[in-house]
Amino acid sequence: MTKSNEISHDLTREREESEAVAEAVGLSPRLVFETIRRNGEEELERPTRALWFSGVAAGILISFSVLGESVLRAYLPDAPWRYIVENAGYSLGFLLVILGRMQLFTENTITTVIPVTLNPTGRAFGRMFRLWATVLAANVIGAFLIAGFFAYGNVLADDVAAAMMDLSRHATGMPPFEGMMRGIPAGILIAALVWMLPSSQGSEVAVIVLFTWLIALGDFTHIVAGSVEMAFLMVQGELGLGEALFGFFVPVLIGNVLGGTVIFTMLTWAQVQPEVVEDLKK
Repeated sequence: MTKSNEISHDLTREREESEAVAEAVGLSPRLVFETIRRNGEEELERPTRALWFSGVAAGILISFSVLGESVLRAYLPDAPWRYIVENAGYSLGFLLVILGRMQLFTENTITTVIPVTLNPTGRAFGRMFRLWATVLAANVIGAFLIAGFFAYGNVLADDVAAAMMDLSRHATGMPPFEGMMRGIPAGILIAALVWMLPSSQGSEVAVIVLFTWLIALGDFTHIVAGSVEMAFLMVQGELGLGEALFGFFVPVLIGNVLGGTVIFTMLTWAQVQPEVVEDLKK
């Protein structure tokens, strides 16, 4: 082997070893942060019209979490293990929304906040709140559209409709403070899910299922999936506007934002801040 061939061979082996090490180690927290930041910047620049229709689609598709849970509750035997299995159905809507790249409000409690932490200007906050308001309103509209379809479209078997009614009453029947407190772990888990996805290539389905299944198992409250249950009761006259708004919607919204933004996002920012600031100085 000639000298040049030896050098080429060594460089190839070194490159292969570096790639293997990088793959084994995975993304560093700083790179995960940067990935989410870039994604957040893209979302913040999207037209309001695009955000709106994506948010309505997400509000409709997230209903499959409620439907999946209702179907499993309706047809599984009344056994101690049923609670664990039926809550696996809660992951269906999240799989559709997240893998379909739809706009879900709770994902944006971390995705669009990270760019603001780097550039906390009035314009940055304005863009973030514009996106939040648009997506949340669109999610709720989508939830009401699909809830009306479920309630009056004659598409649900009687057992499934009864199970959906029971689940909806439970989800919206908590005292406001309890609903808010149960919304905090849900916000943390969704933010953690978003944080883990860049490092989970090839395992996205498993990560989404595990995290969202845990939300259901823990009986935590989620503002968008819960809005489907809220709307299902409201369109049938089972829940009044004031009770829905102040007894469920606002407390759960606060809990999700506290968990996703104030707790998780600020903690992740704290761990990468020294590296990010150092990079900005270069």
